[in-house]
Amino acid sequence: MNRKDEKYQAYVQILKEELIPAMGCTEPIALAYAAAKAREVLGEMPDRVFIGASGSIIKNVKSVIVPNTNHLKGIPAAAAAGIVAGKAEKELEVISEVSEEKREEIARFMEQTEITVEYIDNGIVFDIIVIVFKGESSAKVRIANYHTNIVRIEKNQEILLDIPVQGEEEEGLTDRSLLDVKDIWDFINTMDVEDVREILDRQITYNTAIADEGLRGDYGANIGSVLLSMYGDDVRNRAKARAAAGSDARMNGCELPVVINAGSGNQGMTCSIPVLEYAKELKVGEEKTYRALALSNLIAIHQKTGIGRLSAYCGAVSAGAAAGAGIAYLCGGGYEEVIHTVVNALAIVSGMICDGAKASCAAKIAASVDAGILGYHMYLQGQQFYAGDGIVTKGVEATIHNIGRLGKDGMKGTNEEIIRMMIDEK
Repeated sequence: MNRKDEKYQAYVQILKEELIPAMGCTEPIALAYAAAKAREVLGEMPDRVFIGASGSIIKNVKSVIVPNTNHLKGIPAAAAAGIVAGKAEKELEVISEVSEEKREEIARFMEQTEITVEYIDNGIVFDIIVIVFKGESSAKVRIANYHTNIVRIEKNQEILLDIPVQGEEEEGLTDRSLLDVKDIWDFINTMDVEDVREILDRQITYNTAIADEGLRGDYGANIGSVLLSMYGDDVRNRAKARAAAGSDARMNGCELPVVINAGSGNQGMTCSIPVLEYAKELKVGEEKTYRALALSNLIAIHQKTGIGRLSAYCGAVSAGAAAGAGIAYLCGGGYEEVIHTVVNALAIVSGMICDGAKASCAAKIAASVDAGILGYHMYLQGQQFYAGDGIVTKGVEATIHNIGRLGKDGMKGTNEEIIRMMIDEK
């Protein structure tokens, strides 16, 4: 692929758009971002707050700890953090700078302020509306379809911004339909590393740091530490354990940022940390490491394009298959090894449900990375899953298309049932 090609430039831009830093689970942080922006528009601290959230937002915010809040959980906590201490200009790092005084103020604000949360269904999976009131004054902010996509701003019913929401189209982003595995393979083998160095350096630095912290600290169910104590520190186990440890930390209040993938910090961890562990083990050098990371990240984004940002289909599955592809490349595999790794991995763990962000995400990450590595070693030994084996069909693109159908359409009812269970839980 020529550097001057339109598709080459699009692939670089997709990496820039997707591999961005976020502190904390991205759905509560998106909510905090909307709330911080609403307070900014209002121009003063509100005395009443209304939050409308789609079912998948409720699912992904309900059980996760919001960073910099002294371990508060849930939608009101995320909104309160954004209102009291958020800096809207920092987007998904909106509550990365919160003093102890502000943490205490967040708790007081929640105690003293009426915060109403309602389930909304405007026909899209990702939908957040925050309205803040002070006496007769009000401000409204809506985010739709992806985490930083503010589509409507109002102050005292005057419309300040109105971007039409066309279903689940991702307005303002580079066309993801340009992605396919053959061209991704061409891109990573011909790319000028300098075009992606800054993006990937940040992913390496941030995600390595939170994986280290996850193993040092006591977070969630400590899946990373459990794996290391059970199975030792060979590269395959380290790849699973360190990715899981990063999730352990970020799902349970760690205040370090991560570089996300397809809107998810867990997916960002899953498609980067295992690749980095294999690169270190194999001593492949910087350039090959960057190419492997670009491959893993782009294949993860490609899969998620069909599934959507939020679904009942666990995003770790896509990222684990992508990590397997990056590992196959590092181990000397060519295009055939990469595509069979992806298909084999998807055949193993597709169907794992997403029941919100919480401690068990780390264990799902470990299982997904394991499937990616197993998928590669299967092919090395002449084993593979064939077209007609369940959802596997002829060709990697056709199989990825089936995964998109499964995650977006087939599991829609599953998602709704999970949301009902979580809303009804006493």
